[in-house]
Amino acid sequence: MERPCVRVPREAGEETRQALAEAGLLDDEYEIVVEDGALYLPVTDREAASEGYEVVTRDVPVHDTQQTPADRLGFDPSYERLGDVAIVDEDDPERAREIGDAILDSDLPVRAVIDRASKVKGDLRVRDWSVVARADDGENDRPVTETLHREYGFEYLLDLSQVYFSPRLATERHRVTEQVAAGERAVDMFAGVGPFAVPMAARGATVVGVDLNPVAVEYLRENARRNGVADRVTAIEGDVRDVAADYADWADRIVMNLPHSADEFLDAAVTLAADSEGRRPSGSRPKADDDCVIHYYDIQHEDDPFGPGERAIREAAAPAGYDVDVLTRHVVRSYAPHELNVCLDVRLSR
Repeated sequence: MERPCVRVPREAGEETRQALAEAGLLDDEYEIVVEDGALYLPVTDREAASEGYEVVTRDVPVHDTQQTPADRLGFDPSYERLGDVAIVDEDDPERAREIGDAILDSDLPVRAVIDRASKVKGDLRVRDWSVVARADDGENDRPVTETLHREYGFEYLLDLSQVYFSPRLATERHRVTEQVAAGERAVDMFAGVGPFAVPMAARGATVVGVDLNPVAVEYLRENARRNGVADRVTAIEGDVRDVAADYADWADRIVMNLPHSADEFLDAAVTLAADSEGRRPSGSRPKADDDCVIHYYDIQHEDDPFGPGERAIREAAAPAGYDVDVLTRHVVRSYAPHELNVCLDVRLSR
């Protein structure tokens, strides 16, 4: 069956396999193929995998010993997995139930199948779900939409009906958190359950994570404990615009992953940005100058995906006397026809 596959030299195969598995991108329904000195590793998400690897389409065999949903249905259904929950997006409830039953009857480690029942909505960025199939797993007191997701060596407990979470951003989160150095002070302005905050803390940063959603904040605290970084993560429930004054001139790094409206929070980001060497804690990393790196996410038309965000950042930074240096203009993924989800990595300095 033709599937998207990451192609790497054979000697890099095991390292790549482990990285894809940790990111939740390795498609274990299909065999890994070796041919002409290269390994072809099937992946579940072409777009996410292509951020760090060469992705090609090729024929790969299904695991002989594994019963797949396609074996039950006679066609290859569209779904994604988040921990032990499978997610479908079907308009026809009968078809959704048919796919859900096939997923549960397969050899996939799935205990529930849920169908998107609404778009992401409201300030808390949650959506409605319909449960189309559920295994009798003896955990009836556990919310059917709660799952444990593993990503790049970290694990995140979350309830999809109560919080926003996108597994498709795993590669992007890894790209950002790999830039963090020990001793930094970081603010995640829209932290959710912690997929930026936890890895930044694991790299030695002191992290403040803010979110309006009280359930997300509780999961953030739990995930900080699960991953052994609770002593370096402060989770705050509230609007970051109200919190910013308490951490004025504090942050070496800021994550602004609210792409539809991040521009409304730029004044708060400028307030948070560190500008005084004297405010740095003892033992923190030395810096050549007073600056702050901001990872600013935006969704714009493909004709000018970076311009609106860059202009908004400069307009917010200028009154505070900051120069803006654009470090990276990065396309994260396609969002809709002719619209791109992008990230601007910028440095504010005086």
